[in-house]
Amino acid sequence: MMKFKSFMTMSLVAVAIVFGMSSCGSDDNDEPETPVANQVVGSYTGTEVLTVMGEADESSETIEFTKATDVSVDVTLPKYGEGMMTVPALPVKGIMLTKSGNTITGKLAQYEGTVKSADGSEKAYTVSNVTVIFSDNTVVVTFTQKYGNMPFAFEGQFTGTRK
Repeated sequence: MMKFKSFMTMSLVAVAIVFGMSSCGSDDNDEPETPVANQVVGSYTGTEVLTVMGEADESSETIEFTKATDVSVDVTLPKYGEGMMTVPALPVKGIMLTKSGNTITGKLAQYEGTVKSADGSEKAYTVSNVTVIFSDNTVVVTFTQKYGNMPFAFEGQFTGTRK
């Protein structure tokens, strides 16, 4: 009977040691993941296509994503046009990010703001339906922008690579 109790005690100690060692080993190497916003901030160079009333205009642009919070970014859409017909750069703030595998996706239903126009007056603008997809140092941004009293909205897409 004494041998059985000793055997059981030693068995329980062995089991406790095995479980203790296996749980400690995995925690020692786990480092917190970099916040999702930190993984995508930076400058991206590529092509922007703006379409209005079926007419598309393509240009080479650089846009920069800046960190707003650990899970959101801000971006400024490039200016468009010339002279008095210029649409100034449009800041868009608070694009919420989610991560799935190696892809980070940002969404924003609508952002409204004001900017100074070419003549110095304040103009309202709205950027809506914003979708941003980051994958392997590339980004694709789709959006709709409406500036001032322009009768039509622009449909935009930017595709770029991180510098």
